Amino acid sequence: MTPHEKDLLPALEARFRKHAKRHPGIAWSDVLARLEKRPEALVSLQKMEATGGEPDVIGQAPDGAGVVFADCAAESPAGRRSTCYDADALEARKENKPADSAIAMADAMGIALLTEAQYRHLQTLGEFDLKTSSWLLTPPEVRKLGGALFCDRRYGQVFTYHNGVQSYYAARGFRGWLQV
Repeated sequence: MTPHEKDLLPALEARFRKHAKRHPGIAWSDVLARLEKRPEALVSLQKMEATGGEPDVIGQAPDGAGVVFADCAAESPAGRRSTCYDADALEARKENKPADSAIAMADAMGIALLTEAQYRHLQTLGEFDLKTSSWLLTPPEVRKLGGALFCDRRYGQVFTYHNGVQSYYAARGFRGWLQV
């Protein structure tokens, strides 16, 4: 465990305790035991933290085999904004290319983009993306046609939108999740 990862555990525990409503019925001791068995998960969580994601447990994994961490920062993580959707979109841009794509960054971090259902679940746990928006893992049939989905919260509602995969905006990033 690196020094940064050791510093991460107290931050994760403090956030876990502060936001207990995000994960009812889950004990920190169980989360810690899972993290100790999966050191690669700590690396991913450290990357989520370093890019402004403020990862926290948001519930049990659907299959019951673990817990799910997601980015719980109020706005889309600052260190993951101004990205187009994926590597193909990045390659297709002729000018003003962003530095990276959301999918490539998530892969490098060892996490996945939230699906629309996961994003909507996250929004039941708080109010997120009031000023920003977040790319979502897009269904293949939409991506094949050149589009990608993103969400935000405005006017007390969660909205799902579409955009061309090559687009990028300073206020659009992505939120990730990790099963541990």
